[in-house]
Amino acid sequence: MSETATATRPPEPDLPAITAGELRTYRDAENRWRASGTARALLGEPHPGAAIVWQQLALPGRDLPVRVYRPASPGGGEADTRADLPLVIHVHGGGFVGTAVQCDWANSHLAAELPALVVSVEHRLLAPDSPMSSAADDGWEVLEHMVRHAARWGVDPARAAVFGESCGALISALTAIRARGAGLGLMAQVLVNPVVDVTATMFDHPSITEYAYSPTRALPQLRLIQRLAVPPGGEADAVSPLYADDLSGLAPALVVLPTKDAVADHGRRYAERLRAAGTPVRLSEYPGAGHAFLTLPGVEPQAGAARAEILRFLRAALAKRGGTMQPALGDEATR
Repeated sequence: MSETATATRPPEPDLPAITAGELRTYRDAENRWRASGTARALLGEPHPGAAIVWQQLALPGRDLPVRVYRPASPGGGEADTRADLPLVIHVHGGGFVGTAVQCDWANSHLAAELPALVVSVEHRLLAPDSPMSSAADDGWEVLEHMVRHAARWGVDPARAAVFGESCGALISALTAIRARGAGLGLMAQVLVNPVVDVTATMFDHPSITEYAYSPTRALPQLRLIQRLAVPPGGEADAVSPLYADDLSGLAPALVVLPTKDAVADHGRRYAERLRAAGTPVRLSEYPGAGHAFLTLPGVEPQAGAARAEILRFLRAALAKRGGTMQPALGDEATR
């Protein structure tokens, strides 16, 4: 996804009746807008202390774009070339639409202020020929690639975390589960307004009913996500972290929830399951904030506070330690 100086945002199409061709046309136009200078007033300006580039990763059977955020060198301009930065694998939200560029504000601040190497996955978007399992593979394989080639990227593979929003949080949660199974010791997972269920029970939550059409038209978007996420005959449980068989032994989690959000109860239920399984979790709610608030600092007053909380959590989790100590996690928080 290349950035453009200006772009016009397309109107939302009729999502229940959208065809595959109309979906491609809409998301191309929407992503051009999200990557444009026009959108910066809503999405926020990147931190000047971070160098940002697109790069291609050679993954099994495909090349995948990633957006790389690295702290600038002390003299400014060039990227920092230190060899032991912590690693944060980020996955943007959107489901059937979205680009890593829309998260430049938060990711560049994390890169500059942790400091860390932040790699944002330009995952395959949901489409009739691209189910959720493909996007989940992208998230996992980027993490696996970066850890395998840690020296080349200048990162410390023992200090890695995953971070995602909305459907990107679903991918990040699945990545954390796969990391445990592969013996890859993640230090943290940050899940912001997560979607964690694309099964038949996806809509069986009070928050879905309450915020189905206000403040945004969430329900049609979620129904399209569910329709595209799992092909006929596929196993929705396999890409629904809420129904994972075992959530024990995972990286400590920070679950960040805007309360004025149709999927707020997804995050609450997932935090409950993590806690019941013995995985350290902090549930932090932001009253009155809407879905995707972290990517909208130009209009969401609480975006700054959420970004600061994520920074504190990751700074504690990714600090150099002699052992495998976990970050301190307090009780459930509400603002």
